[in-house]
Amino acid sequence: MTVSTDRTAAGDPTGPSALEPTAFSGDEILRRTLRRHAAGVTVITVPGPAGFTATSFTSVSLEPALVSFCIGVTASTLPAVQAADRFAVHVLGTENTTLARQFARSGIDRFVGVPWTESPDGLPLLDGVPAWLTARVTLRQRIGDHILVVGEVEAGGGHGQGPALVHHDGAFATPVPLPSP
Repeated sequence: MTVSTDRTAAGDPTGPSALEPTAFSGDEILRRTLRRHAAGVTVITVPGPAGFTATSFTSVSLEPALVSFCIGVTASTLPAVQAADRFAVHVLGTENTTLARQFARSGIDRFVGVPWTESPDGLPLLDGVPAWLTARVTLRQRIGDHILVVGEVEAGGGHGQGPALVHHDGAFATPVPLPSP
């Protein structure tokens, strides 16, 4: 591990500017930088049922409508994700914090006590989320220590109410609208 030379981060105002590089390894730079990036919180589910909390969900394309997420190669749900031809993405709101924590835990049945419905094609759809969509897998690709999964959107729904749940600086949070200029 390399020690930082960034005295500004330690509270020294005479330290280097924020634009000067620090001496960290690539993974440490990524971790430190992404702690400053707010990411939407989702739960990904596949038949089984299996599921996990993810902040890696993103849109890929509008035409065709493609979305993606990543899952670690050591994740307990990876075998179910690898076997699935479809997945569901549940966009969480602040009222779903307990759900996000439950699906982030290892070594438990994440569906215990969670109300959900099985779609006609076997996907678990979680109740009470602001938005959800289902997608058919079009690509799986190992990239580093994760598997990238891309899917074409097939259906969606949800109640669309409430503020979004985000993950920022190691904790769940919610965005606050800024005043207009």
